[in-house]
Amino acid sequence: MASSTPKVTDIFVIGGGINGCGIARDAVGRGLTVELAEMNDLASATSSASTKLFHGGLRYLEYFEVRLVREALIERETLLRAMPHISWPMRFVLPMHREMRFDNDTPTSRLLSFVMPWMKGRRPSWLIRMGLFMYDHLGGRKILPGTRSVDLTTDEAGVPLHDKFSRAFEYSDCWVEDSRLVVLNARDAEARGATINTRTKVVSARRENGLWRVETENTDTSARSVSLARALVNAAGPWVADVIEGVMGQNSSAGVRLVRGSHIVTKRLFDHDRCYFFQGTDGRIIFAIPYQEDFTLIGTTDKEHDDADARPECTDEEAQYLCDFATEYFKRPVTMQDVVWRYSGVRPLYDDGASSATAATRDYVLKIEGETAPVLNVFGGKITTYRKLAEAAMAKLVPYFDQATGDWTAGVAMPGGDFAVSDVDKLIADLQAEYGFLTPAWAKRLVRAYGTEAREILGATKTVADLGQDFGATLSEAEVTWLMSREYALSAEDVVWRRSKLGLRLSPLQISALDDHIAAARQNAPVR
Repeated sequence: MASSTPKVTDIFVIGGGINGCGIARDAVGRGLTVELAEMNDLASATSSASTKLFHGGLRYLEYFEVRLVREALIERETLLRAMPHISWPMRFVLPMHREMRFDNDTPTSRLLSFVMPWMKGRRPSWLIRMGLFMYDHLGGRKILPGTRSVDLTTDEAGVPLHDKFSRAFEYSDCWVEDSRLVVLNARDAEARGATINTRTKVVSARRENGLWRVETENTDTSARSVSLARALVNAAGPWVADVIEGVMGQNSSAGVRLVRGSHIVTKRLFDHDRCYFFQGTDGRIIFAIPYQEDFTLIGTTDKEHDDADARPECTDEEAQYLCDFATEYFKRPVTMQDVVWRYSGVRPLYDDGASSATAATRDYVLKIEGETAPVLNVFGGKITTYRKLAEAAMAKLVPYFDQATGDWTAGVAMPGGDFAVSDVDKLIADLQAEYGFLTPAWAKRLVRAYGTEAREILGATKTVADLGQDFGATLSEAEVTWLMSREYALSAEDVVWRRSKLGLRLSPLQISALDDHIAAARQNAPVR
């Protein structure tokens, strides 16, 4: 019996990180048919290992990347409005002192050293204030408050810091739950008609008869299948070059520079809800951010990473560097004993020939090739500008599709995000009032993860017992079932480290029990 010919899709996307899922969502919303393949779980690499900020990139101003910063600053509020459950405003305290130094690679550092050599590489406060003025005004800020000066001798932000820090600037940026952002983009793309395939590796892609013939392999079953597409998008992140050369069998003049960024999570280091922006004597910067209520997130580093297939890890050296860096600011030394978790991700930056990982551009570069059956290769990018990257990608692809409609994603809410930024507290209070068994912390966690969809998870339940098995840390069987059926979760790791960060609160025994439950549920009734 002859095998049936696969249907032809308009666009096939390789990669289930933020760029791949963002492009898939944008494309399907324009009336195009879309299929996406991710070889692991969604957001399993770079997109779940960020510093978790929608930010303009204050330090990029020193590299004169004004366009990138302006685009990112505008996007902060656009994205905040579309997903007020997984993104929220935060204030950053930037302490001042005379020992702050430039990274010697920055254009601003070189210019200032030439004009004012007596500064000896110092980063003066007037320059920072000028940068913050630009930061406040480049993006047409409407929701977020602007910069203000802080007296650290009287403000609570000064309490955990060394006494030598007497003044600071305070400015605004936004938090984002990065891996949840990816899942919500994938869910919205699927709801609009896209096909989302996880645990599906693209093993080859070749042009045949004016189409792309894409062969994939299910990484669980090793079963292979073939898809046909009119255009191909390579959004494989750290593997973008491997896909070009190995999967497509092509050469490319564009290169990718792999840079490892590592973070540590410590016991909570301070009592207020503001973040810190720390400048080092080596010219680098790190953040110290309140994290998951009871912890502090510190990062990041910039280290060259040679092999995309080598699992990125926060080394002891990097963790100690971050501890020592933070200790330069905090009165109580931050030690390795304070570290409860560490993680690392590889940023696939466009290789612009910069002399160091820190100096490499964070801007994205899109390369399209082919008169017919085009392929678009995506290099670089940052989480804040993923939506604009998707629009720019579609601007290159739309000429190949007469039926494609225009830009549409700005201001369109993500699943669960259909409420006002100012209504989060009301949503939490209303959820707790409706489901009396919820503690305040539990209600907050559900709203911050699922927004208005939290009610769909809880359904008609009246008691905790109605939610089924209790896996610990307020994670219920009802929530796990939702994550499996609606959010592509197929393992405990998917649930406790990417759909949530409950891995910080669950014991290895509890996580093992969750894995057993998910495996049994998949065997009895395969979800995807």
